[in-house]
Amino acid sequence: MKGRPMPALRILDDRQRELIFLRPPRRIVSLVPSETQSVLALGAGDRLLGRTRYCDAPGSVPLVGGTKDVDVDAVARLRPELILANQEENSRVHLEQLAQLGLPLFVSFPKTVAEGLAHLGRLAKVLEVDARDLLRRGYAAVQEAEAALGKRGMLRAFVPIWMDPLMTVNGQTYMSDALRLGGGENVFAERQRLYPLAADLGQAVPRPAGTRDTRYPRVALDEVVKRAPRIVLLPDEPHPFSERDAEVFRAALPPGTKVVRCGGRDFSWYGAQSVEGVPRLRALIDSLR
Repeated sequence: MKGRPMPALRILDDRQRELIFLRPPRRIVSLVPSETQSVLALGAGDRLLGRTRYCDAPGSVPLVGGTKDVDVDAVARLRPELILANQEENSRVHLEQLAQLGLPLFVSFPKTVAEGLAHLGRLAKVLEVDARDLLRRGYAAVQEAEAALGKRGMLRAFVPIWMDPLMTVNGQTYMSDALRLGGGENVFAERQRLYPLAADLGQAVPRPAGTRDTRYPRVALDEVVKRAPRIVLLPDEPHPFSERDAEVFRAALPPGTKVVRCGGRDFSWYGAQSVEGVPRLRALIDSLR
């Protein structure tokens, strides 16, 4: 029953590190906005005792910095029983420091909407809460989106994440999968980020990337034009694209190209956000057909 000690739960995070829980954690620190939202959606908001400045949570929950500048000492002082982090959103140095302190660090790294929902289910298991209805609605939204893809053509889409330098995502990212479920075809799906910067812009010979992330290519505006997107979606995060930015794309692309500023959470927040986020993305892209 809820609240009673459970048998030891052994679970792997997305870095394949094993965590062992002898009881459902009651003291949670979230270092990721989408994780905070999922904790609240699972009805465990009363267990949240630390969050970032970017998280939507009651003002009474103490801040522990941002996603990239976590205050490790502040987190440790809260004596958390569970720290929710993300391999991509949080800086490696801070995650390593938390791990070195022996704190219960649970690192996620979903690259698709379905993986984000699976993580939500895994989190519900750790917290020992009933998420069946939430997960049912989430997977139903994904299944309906997948079915719709076979009934109508996808719109060629460009979704940048930064303006200067101009950056986007390739097909190995959560954002690209969310775009796909919404009905958008990522025009840079196969594009890898090249090193050094000059190579990414076609001005030098690429060098081996090694262990560096190649999923977020830097592109030139003329490359965007050549890819011929029918729609350009400018999310308000991680970079807050402005109307001036929108005008840059409108001036460069053919008159029939639709350039729209939109919210960014449905593109990048995983877990509970996608339950309603996927239908919203479908409605947004359908409105541009």
